[in-house]
Amino acid sequence: MSTPKTEKQKKTENPLWNFLFNIIIPVGIIYSPTPDFLNPLHKFLFALAFPAGYFVYDLITRKKTNFISIIGFASIFLIGIIKVGGLPSEWVVFIKAAVPLIIALVFLMSLKTPTPLVRKLFYNEQILDVENIDHIIEEKQQKKLLSRIFTYSTYMLAASFIFSSALNFTLAKIIIKSPTGSEAFDQELGKMIIVSKFVIAIPCTIIMVLILWYIIRSLTRLTGLTFEELLAPQIREKSQNQNLQNLQD
Repeated sequence: MSTPKTEKQKKTENPLWNFLFNIIIPVGIIYSPTPDFLNPLHKFLFALAFPAGYFVYDLITRKKTNFISIIGFASIFLIGIIKVGGLPSEWVVFIKAAVPLIIALVFLMSLKTPTPLVRKLFYNEQILDVENIDHIIEEKQQKKLLSRIFTYSTYMLAASFIFSSALNFTLAKIIIKSPTGSEAFDQELGKMIIVSKFVIAIPCTIIMVLILWYIIRSLTRLTGLTFEELLAPQIREKSQNQNLQNLQD
């Protein structure tokens, strides 16, 4: 089932660019070696410019507050304060635990807004045929059930970040021993980043996949659409072209 597009196409954000500019690039800048022509303060400000600039751009083009930009800015600011300000290394333990905890709180607080962050993250035109799904849900008068799906998903995602906060605290407590600014401190911080990718990032990624699976499974029951029919048109078209190509081969 599909509906013709009668409304003007809205400008949508790309989740990949969102996380790239707000999280990945600034974190990479903060933890990369500082070149001779750039002092630590300049590098810190340069990293902050990415989430700040993306926030302003998103606010102008889409007229909406980008919570991912706020999270990215806060995370880089807290980490940068330690490295630039030369705070005691013990602060790393608390900062590493605070960042995912703040993210969890932001996701929970977003439930009080018209568009919860989980909805923006998983329920967008890059992944799902949002226009068609919304049309069916409107016809079936199931908006409350749809909101409940995003509420449960938010609780699951927030729980994963709280779990990440506890692991971050434990890892930092075990690994970070040297004073801030020393070569050993930078090596320990680098080691922690690598270890956290396996101990924290992989479990959190699995949880994100499970949340997406829960949302899609719930939407199939709510709308009566198949998995393929839920997907965004561009994804369906790509899949159909690939299947056609396989048949021709």
